[in-house]
Amino acid sequence: MPSTTTRERIKKIDMKTTPKRRPEWIRVRAPMGEKYEEIKTLMRSKELHTVCEEAMCPNLGECWGSGTATFLMLGNVCTRTCGFCDIKHGTPNELDWKEPLRVAQAVKDMNLKHAVITSVNRDERADGGAPIFAMVIKRIRQIHPNCSVEVLIPDFKGSAEALRIVMQARPEILNHNVETVPRLFKHVQPQDRYEWAAATLSNAKKMDTEVLTKSGLMLGLGETMDEIKQVMDDQRSWGVDILTLGQYLQPSKKHLPIERYYHPDEFAELKEYGLSIGFKWVESGPLVRSSYHAAEQVRALSVVHRKLFGDNA
Repeated sequence: MPSTTTRERIKKIDMKTTPKRRPEWIRVRAPMGEKYEEIKTLMRSKELHTVCEEAMCPNLGECWGSGTATFLMLGNVCTRTCGFCDIKHGTPNELDWKEPLRVAQAVKDMNLKHAVITSVNRDERADGGAPIFAMVIKRIRQIHPNCSVEVLIPDFKGSAEALRIVMQARPEILNHNVETVPRLFKHVQPQDRYEWAAATLSNAKKMDTEVLTKSGLMLGLGETMDEIKQVMDDQRSWGVDILTLGQYLQPSKKHLPIERYYHPDEFAELKEYGLSIGFKWVESGPLVRSSYHAAEQVRALSVVHRKLFGDNA
């Protein structure tokens, strides 16, 4: 299939189907406040990036206001051109091997109980940048003990060798988002493959059954409820423990349009279905994103965390 730009893919969509107004249940608080400014200053002083800013997360104000953030590693330029994402894409710089230490120091300065670490895709590397993930997990545990660590990783093109590097560091949660249904995969994320997501999540659980696995889906890109539930069934068959479901919000007119908004009742239906098929935890709501209530998930479910730090950590 010939490659196309995000703009060309959008032109193929009937824009008349795009909802004109956000419904009343989609409300985002603008980022502000002393804690928000404090974290922003800290990130700049350590030359760090957050996915909160780079991906224009709707919960940025809420999360930063409460003193939490999701760190973006391996630079801020991605090698893939997903139609939903506002992170820059192109040719990235060399890896910064001092970045894990700076992230760990920021985690300590923020006195986090749970750190979420994600990254851009680095497809120019055979290991996809996996060693950086392993390094930051180890650094955080050295510098700020008792802080649990969740890594939201790329698919590493399905590489078991790259995944094993991360898994050997034993994060409390290994997260990889499927994002959408198979029918829309090449339209939404043209360089990704559904089978790579399947390999990443199923292999992670095989490598270490005690590490929680997690995945997420965006809703509103043209999928059906039956397709969503089929992907949820697949995720459970891969051993996924935790699921997040949230509404896709178009970052700009250059990105894929919203086909429709899901009602909170539909999110509630999907949560009930997810729990009924065996997920240990389901976060499902219009503004839910990958790190939503992540600290609570670890404290309630993580065997790794209990073994490292005891029941009261």
